[in-house]
Amino acid sequence: MRYFKNIFLGVVICPFLIIVFLIGAGYRDYKNAIQNNPIDYKVAQIESSTQYVSIENISSYLLEATIAIEDHRFYQHFGIDLISIMRAFLQNCKMGRIVGGGSTITQQLAKNMYYDHRPSIIRKISEIFLALDLERRYSKYKILELYVNIIHYGDDYFGIQAASEGYFGVPAKNLNLAQASLLAGIPQAPSYYQLTKSYDKALIRQEDVLTAMVKKGVITEEQKEEVYQRYHKD
Repeated sequence: MRYFKNIFLGVVICPFLIIVFLIGAGYRDYKNAIQNNPIDYKVAQIESSTQYVSIENISSYLLEATIAIEDHRFYQHFGIDLISIMRAFLQNCKMGRIVGGGSTITQQLAKNMYYDHRPSIIRKISEIFLALDLERRYSKYKILELYVNIIHYGDDYFGIQAASEGYFGVPAKNLNLAQASLLAGIPQAPSYYQLTKSYDKALIRQEDVLTAMVKKGVITEEQKEEVYQRYHKD
């Protein structure tokens, strides 16, 4: 009986200790990151870019498209989306490796502010602490503004103003639905969807963006079909 009891305790306690260790390591990584480069300092760096643009001067189509495809519960969560994290956890367990992190826009902002794109469990946990910190310090509008100003849109365009001007020759505030939905799909895989080399792939991704926008109720099915019929031709 004692033998089975010890096995049971081992099965329960060992995973718990591993989780505690990983959370502790992630928290230390987070604290080291903000100690070396405080969040306010990193935000000021982003804002100092000559291409930085305030949220009032960004097309509402681009903002809505970004939320719809990247983080449709953006205004409801507190920096992390527990539903998406659980879904990603199950997917990673099934694949036996990290294939997705269920990241929110806030987590993606944290990653782009501080880390490279090599996945690790400790870094993902550190991102969570950073995301919670960002949500505590800034409004949702500011977080979204920072995100679209730092994210990579392919072809060496970082930030929505650079991408908008570089791809379409217009400022970010003048992006129409077709342009905005095309750009919003790129950050998932910038080198794969960048427009100069992968326009056809970007168009396929754009349909996903438009579908997400319809599902969220920010555009109609008719608006989606109008864009599709105009730009998606055989």
